Amino acid sequence: MAGSPSTEARGPRVGVLALQGDFREHLAVLTALGAEAVPVRRPDELASVSGLVIPGGESTVMDKLSRTFGMAEPLRAAVDGGLPVYGTCAGLIMLADHVVDGTPGQRTIGGLDVSVRRNAFGGQTDSFETDLDVPVIGGPPVHAVFIRAPVVDRVGALATAVGVLDDGRVVAVEQGSLLGTSFHPEVTADYRFHARFLDKARAFSSR
Repeated sequence: MAGSPSTEARGPRVGVLALQGDFREHLAVLTALGAEAVPVRRPDELASVSGLVIPGGESTVMDKLSRTFGMAEPLRAAVDGGLPVYGTCAGLIMLADHVVDGTPGQRTIGGLDVSVRRNAFGGQTDSFETDLDVPVIGGPPVHAVFIRAPVVDRVGALATAVGVLDDGRVVAVEQGSLLGTSFHPEVTADYRFHARFLDKARAFSSR
């Protein structure tokens, strides 16, 4: 299993935003990598972790629920405070500073200096898989699974594109403690993006 640590290596306490989406899959991956992985639904739970994954799902629903449950502002404050956050698919949309085709009133947490386009590859029936070169994580190409995925339309000066399709479209970005992918590593056996996120969380917890 790519990205698996030795049995001696133990990870930090990290959370997965569990308001909506495929949070269970991320919890399983993080646990397999040796982290203490917990669901996060309340501000006090967010305050107890050294990193957070925002899963795939429906970004508009996630936005509304984060406001309903009083999580929107604590999430923004956590990002501003340097908490490592990894967003996949809808999670990438939530981390983007701008959404090109957002619904009326849709908000994001922000933090990533990028603009994204929702469902850029089409609907559920247009889901696809491809191998993607990601030099920053090393090793063989990442097998990337795209499901109603967004795409990064613009990469600002503060962010870096780390994964690009053959046609030039950006599908993975990084900015300091933040990481975002259009695709879903949690549904594959390649956990290198999660491992990279855990490295950020370890550094954060040791500050």
